[in-house]
Amino acid sequence: MLTAATPREAVTIAEKYEGPINLLLTDVIMPEMNGNELSQKLHAMLTNLKTLFMSGYTTEIISHHQINSDEANFIQKPFSANTLLNAVQKSLHPSRV
Repeated sequence: MLTAATPREAVTIAEKYEGPINLLLTDVIMPEMNGNELSQKLHAMLTNLKTLFMSGYTTEIISHHQINSDEANFIQKPFSANTLLNAVQKSLHPSRV
């Protein structure tokens, strides 16, 4: 697991990391860039990257950041560890769930 405090740090880590990165877990609303922008930036480098978005904001606010919580891999905060595990599995292997 790789962790980053900011979207820019996440991009820097991804650029330097030599192993595979399979999943991005990102908040929708962040400073510097939103989760969708971060996902697009990382996906340009890592074409097989899956993204799981999370937010504590309402669906209306999230939609302003080009995230459709009904269509995207999305979990609403707060969530349990079990909910997160299920969302990660669904994001990585949608056909198995």
